[in-house]
Amino acid sequence: MSNAEREATPIRRQYLELKRKYADCILFFRLGDFYETFDADAELVARELDVVLTSRPVARDTRIPMAGVPHHAAENYIARLIERGYRVAIAEQIGSETINGLVPREVRRVMTPGTVVEAGMLDAAKPSYLAAIVGEMLDREAPASERIAIGLAYCDITTGEFCATQIESELDLQRELARIQPREIVMPETGDARKPSPDHQMPMAPLPAYRFELGHARQTLLDQFKVGTLQGFGLEEKPMALRAAGGIIAYLRETQPAALKQLSEVRTYSTSHFMGLDAVTRRNLELTESMRPAVKGKAATLLGILDRTHTPMGARLLRTWLSQPLLDRAAIEERLGRVDTLFGDALTRAQLREALKNMPDLERLASRAVSGLATPKDLLNLKLACEKCAEIEDGGLAGSPASIPKLQSSISLIDAAIKAEPDDDGFIKPGYSAELDGVHLAARDAKTWVANLERVERERTGISTLKVGYNKVFGYYIEISQAKSNLAPADYIRKQTLTNAERYITPQLKEYETLILNSDERCIEIEKRLLIELNQMVAAQAKDLFEAAHTIARLDVAASLAEVAARNNYCRPRFNDDHRIEVRDGRHPVIEQLLSEIPFTPNDTSIDRNARVLVITGPNMSGKSSYMRQVALIVLMAQIGSYVPAQSANLCLVDRIFTRIGAQDELTAGQSTFMVEMVETANILHHCTPRSLVILDEIGRGTSTYDGLAIAWSVIEYLHNHPERCAMTLFATHYHELIALAGTLPHVRNLNVAVSDEGGQVVFLHKVIEGGADRSYGIHVAQLAGLPPAIVHRAQDVLKELESGADNQDPGDKRQVGGAQMAIFAESSPALDKLKTIDPNSLTPLEALTVLYELKKLSGV
Repeated sequence: MSNAEREATPIRRQYLELKRKYADCILFFRLGDFYETFDADAELVARELDVVLTSRPVARDTRIPMAGVPHHAAENYIARLIERGYRVAIAEQIGSETINGLVPREVRRVMTPGTVVEAGMLDAAKPSYLAAIVGEMLDREAPASERIAIGLAYCDITTGEFCATQIESELDLQRELARIQPREIVMPETGDARKPSPDHQMPMAPLPAYRFELGHARQTLLDQFKVGTLQGFGLEEKPMALRAAGGIIAYLRETQPAALKQLSEVRTYSTSHFMGLDAVTRRNLELTESMRPAVKGKAATLLGILDRTHTPMGARLLRTWLSQPLLDRAAIEERLGRVDTLFGDALTRAQLREALKNMPDLERLASRAVSGLATPKDLLNLKLACEKCAEIEDGGLAGSPASIPKLQSSISLIDAAIKAEPDDDGFIKPGYSAELDGVHLAARDAKTWVANLERVERERTGISTLKVGYNKVFGYYIEISQAKSNLAPADYIRKQTLTNAERYITPQLKEYETLILNSDERCIEIEKRLLIELNQMVAAQAKDLFEAAHTIARLDVAASLAEVAARNNYCRPRFNDDHRIEVRDGRHPVIEQLLSEIPFTPNDTSIDRNARVLVITGPNMSGKSSYMRQVALIVLMAQIGSYVPAQSANLCLVDRIFTRIGAQDELTAGQSTFMVEMVETANILHHCTPRSLVILDEIGRGTSTYDGLAIAWSVIEYLHNHPERCAMTLFATHYHELIALAGTLPHVRNLNVAVSDEGGQVVFLHKVIEGGADRSYGIHVAQLAGLPPAIVHRAQDVLKELESGADNQDPGDKRQVGGAQMAIFAESSPALDKLKTIDPNSLTPLEALTVLYELKKLSGV
């Protein structure tokens, strides 16, 4: 103990002792009606939460920083800290008895981003994942990205979901993290020979490395699931997944032990069973977040278009499906079958959607009951959710095989116990607990006896001015004026003497007073015990409750997808085994809904064995990028089990979608726009397969014309010729030279976006047609953007000169294309001869103006 600590006040020493145990947390220390923070914690809290930073004396001539928040409003403040990645330890007062003059305190809860369960800190439409990662070096001679085995586990303690997998590269790890978007990641304190490196922006939680050791992790999981082997969970064949799963359980034991009741099993999976989508592709396709900063929320995303769910469970499930498209054709067809049933029966769909409205979050409510955290209000909401489930099932709206378990026992249990509205007597219904009813009855009888006491005692004593009163210091009393005090009966016990009166108590009054004053406390204790028992009884029905929640979620998603399909004129996709994508009148699902006045122009797409690479040319703003994105989105929607925006769609199953679209600097990583473009392109070329769909937009535009053209040319050849990389590719470009590849590479086909150019009036038709474009219309786009007319006119003149020079070059000499100079700079011209004779330093302003007119005349401009 340091000198400063020895000199500190007792309560300061108590705080420091707890802070040592939770050094990596912000310690909220309960003092009366406030949670206080001290020292560096106080400075951080004051800065992050914008609360007043004060100070507190802790020793002679010593003050420390202090900042606090009211305990009744603490959840909102803690939520803001959690959202920013901080960990918060809550130190509560234990009882009211003091020890050596100090109320004992202990940390009752550690709140971290991945372990919160409070509804106010959660997004009902998103899972709240806690992840654990552990890595181990494999072949040291292999490339760095391929020589590491990684265990990844994640859980959502608000729903009981618990999954684990084993992957073999950091690239696959980044894909999975981009998919699940964990709120917190647990990793060993001391890494293995090579640790995986998740996104540094994700909150990290260190855990002692031994918790991830195979033997320790195995025993942790055996104890958690109360089994003798993990073989049934598929973990023994995935030792890294086993280690990560054990790490999660160990972390929860320290931070949220109540949540462990939720995790009754772990599901292992393989990333090879789902379509691969990296973070870049998710961003470029705007699946759940828009790339446009001005667009808030999910409205301009695919999720925003497809999500017409009415329940939180359905909203979370749809988000999960969207992030994890299937590769199993049978599973896709099963989902499509449910959508198809509701799509074809508008009446049942409408009734089902009406029944789903305002349904509480059955999944998370059941989880709170399992954890013993459900409040009376939670249980009433759970009952309402169960009643709605029964309404759906009894009304025949669930359909076979989506029948919902019977939940009447949970409904009856809660209905018998919990009042619809709590009152002065608490939240437990009369008749549910004989013990509680007895306390209430005794308290009411005692209050009635006290209320009648004044009348009774006046009659007994004959003192008409006798009063019965109460105050917080002395409790109940009988008051008699000094003039009548001689008439006080013998059983009166003097309690207090006032100037003009005497106050008394009787043994019977004291007995009733004790009964009245203790009844509230006893009722609270009994209700707490009954609530714990109710949670346990509801938790016994957890299997049926969770099964019902999952069934409701699937029905909600199917109804949502069917509703969107009906409203937006989507079709059911068909699947083939021919590596073929055939779409007739396809549309971009998001853009067509955002266009309020202009009708969306549909387009066909045909990719097959004879046309694997589509080279798309055409002007900016004509719709090349939108066209390519719409193809990718149609494929993705089909593989989550959704109808698609097209007249018809016959698709093959795609294992991965890759996109390289747009320009983005990674300045913080020291990467320019062009470097980012090349890194993303390299990633695609290293990992695509013949079953992949590749979207490439303007490859090579970030460098010089001929460097860029050469790179784009080579990329197309590589994708066309490499037997293991010949992915289905849409390649948009402004390099018109690339259209020549269709004449030399048999599986390349040219497309272009049609333009109407009549009398100088250019109109983009947004229609994709066969053949290559011969112009980019860049100057026209610049004019539409509002560049000054002088710049537009000058650019047109320069373009004519450049094109004229190019036409006069040897067509075979590609090095000279675009190298012509304007006539004014020819080797010999009158204007140039005049310029050679001018001394600018000797000209007056008027003479300079005269010379300028002469040069203009000589140059013929």
